[in-house]
Amino acid sequence: MPTPFNQSIIEEFRANGGKVGGPFEGGDLLLLTTTGAKSGKETTTPLGYVRHGASLLIVGSNLGAPRHPGWYHNLLAHPVVRVEIGAETFEALAVPAEGARREELFAQVVAVSPGYGDYQAQTTRPLPVVVLEQDEPALEVNTLADKLMEVHTWLRAQLRHVRTEVDAHFAAPTADISLGLQIRQRCLAFCQTLEFHHTSEDDHLFPGIAHYHPHLADTFARLGEEHRTVARIQGELVSLLADIGAADPRRFRAELDRMSTELNAHLDYEEASLLPFLTEIPWPPR
Repeated sequence: MPTPFNQSIIEEFRANGGKVGGPFEGGDLLLLTTTGAKSGKETTTPLGYVRHGASLLIVGSNLGAPRHPGWYHNLLAHPVVRVEIGAETFEALAVPAEGARREELFAQVVAVSPGYGDYQAQTTRPLPVVVLEQDEPALEVNTLADKLMEVHTWLRAQLRHVRTEVDAHFAAPTADISLGLQIRQRCLAFCQTLEFHHTSEDDHLFPGIAHYHPHLADTFARLGEEHRTVARIQGELVSLLADIGAADPRRFRAELDRMSTELNAHLDYEEASLLPFLTEIPWPPR
């Protein structure tokens, strides 16, 4: 739960289209909603930010305290976060910067907001600099078929991004070092979204369609089996992500290749089998 002080800022922010008074008046402020690493509950935190191209930078200063703030631990466990700026709300992928990139971005933040330099001087821990990458604009969604394609398009894109970054890692002269947070965060977000999507299909979408189209029983049996195959590969990936610094990059790449092969074949079959039955169902439900 937000502190009473933070809660008052959140309420003022939402009531005034992102504008607040007091110590934050005139500053760049956003609301970051993370999912608890242990509790699984959502928590919203007001934070200052700095723009960096199409992305946003936030800093885990915790006012110079010796420990990282709770929201930072949350986004490591659940990389997809919700961001509010002004009257706009969107989902973003949260990726902490590392090494030279962290130093470069922190210098950029301090140039805009010197107070972060003061917080860094108060603690021996490097203040995390987190890049918030906004999702690409969503497809127009009017039917359940559109919604399915929106999710499938996101999953395919994230899988391509992870594979591209892993390929770049192997091409670098330091390919024997850890895979890093960029790969970890993107792959973890992909795995968590994939699990949620397939669980939702198994529990709700497939039974709902099967009720009206019993002739699709064999199709759903095949899709269910494919879900279990993909889930096993996903489990291997998540296990490797638990300690990305010690993970064997070659094993990770092999599991990623398996995921790409199995998931793309599954999505292709699901679209060919189900889209014709979903085009007449409006989304959101009415």
